[in-house]
Parts: sequence; C-alpha cells; structure tokens
Amino acid sequence: MRLDKYLKVSRLIKRRTVAKEIADKGRISINGKVAKSSTDVKLDDELTLLFGNKTLVVKITAIKETTKKDDAEEMYEVVSDTKA
Repeated sequence: MRLDKYLKVSRLIKRRTVAKEIADKGRISINGKVAKSSTDVKLDDELTLLFGNKTLVVKITAIKETTKKDDAEEMYEVVSDTKA
C-alpha cells in the first residue's frame, strides 16, 4: 500500500493530500530512509513522522484497505512520541 494512503486509512494524518505534502517534503522516513508519498509500506516497517516540534515513531502492525475509526489504532503501535 502507498505511504500516503496508509497514513490516511490508519488516521495518523486525516487527509491523503496532507500526507502526500508532508512525505514529499521529506518529513517521513521508513526504517531510517526518507520516503516519498508513493513508497510502499509493509508489515513491521517503522515510520518516523516529524510534525513541527513533535516526532512520532510507529510500527506497522496491520495493513487494511479500509477501516472504521475505532479500528484504525490497531493498524500501528506507537514506539515513541517525543516533543522537542
């Protein structure tokens, strides 16, 4: 699944266009490598998202094409959540 779609479906980022913009600016990395919005994500990948002064690191635990709001948090596990 594409990175921007995964971020939207998992509700880490609310809109796919916003996810695409953030990824294309180099603020998201997968397993330590800067990722574009079209990069494929796989199970057990570790995503690092930079939101201004906040850094969120999550591990992908499930990939689903669609999900309900209540089930979205089951798609990832938060490794760390730090503020600078």
